[in-house]
Amino acid sequence: MKTTILTLFTAVLFFTSCTNNKVDKNIKMYSNVWDEIINNGNLDLFNEDNFDKDITLIMSPENVVGIETAKEFYANYITGFSNVEFTIVNIFGQDDNLVKHWNFKGTHTGDFFGIPATGRTVDIDGTTLVIMKNGKIAQEQDFFDNMVFLQQLGIVSSPNNMAIIKKLYDDFAKGDIPAVGAVMATNIEWNEAENFPFADGNPYIGFDAILKGVFGRIGEEWDYWNLADLNYNDMANDKILVTGRYQAKYKKNGAVINLQMAHLWDLKDEKITKFQQFADTKGIADAMRK
Repeated sequence: MKTTILTLFTAVLFFTSCTNNKVDKNIKMYSNVWDEIINNGNLDLFNEDNFDKDITLIMSPENVVGIETAKEFYANYITGFSNVEFTIVNIFGQDDNLVKHWNFKGTHTGDFFGIPATGRTVDIDGTTLVIMKNGKIAQEQDFFDNMVFLQQLGIVSSPNNMAIIKKLYDDFAKGDIPAVGAVMATNIEWNEAENFPFADGNPYIGFDAILKGVFGRIGEEWDYWNLADLNYNDMANDKILVTGRYQAKYKKNGAVINLQMAHLWDLKDEKITKFQQFADTKGIADAMRK
């Protein structure tokens, strides 16, 4: 009986040891291959030494199947991004199954699945379920927040843009100019409507230029300058369009205006990078001549 138990125990240890060695070998091979492919751009490693001939990338609506097809798929990351840093944060497994937690960083400087370069940087985390077969990569399925990825590329607008712009108008109405400036990028480009009284400084670059050339002159020349009936529209590519009316009183002659206006805001990384005003410039000029 003791001999039987000892034999069984030895067999379990042997099986466990073999399984662990297999997992360790799979992890080492897998990690090295993807490090070379993504970080060093070595697409030649898409071959039958490293991948099962029917390698399958689980996708929606259609899977990517075959070594050459998988190579073409990942070539988009190699040609689409520079300054690439691909890190396997953690990886573990059981038998031929691996789970990988990864991080991808890069700058979008080339064509990426037909998307022209945006110059934006991405920093995304994800998880991949992997199936190995005879020591080769046979199947992968990635899980990551695709919406965040598209937002970082600027393809889909950030969900925080609307709140940023609404707060800007609230701060402007309260006269909190420092708060208005706080959400503007250092090199923001500001354009007043053509023939608008303050368009002589177009484009204003940086908040100090805007403060002096636009906000300061409004305070000097107008008793009040209010914005009313504001309507906020979330546009594609991190743009917000705001329509409404200017209600203001000119100091020199007491003329009052109530005119349509529109503001187009561009944002990047939750900072305002560009502003374009559209307004009834004739109505404003007429009021200033009375």
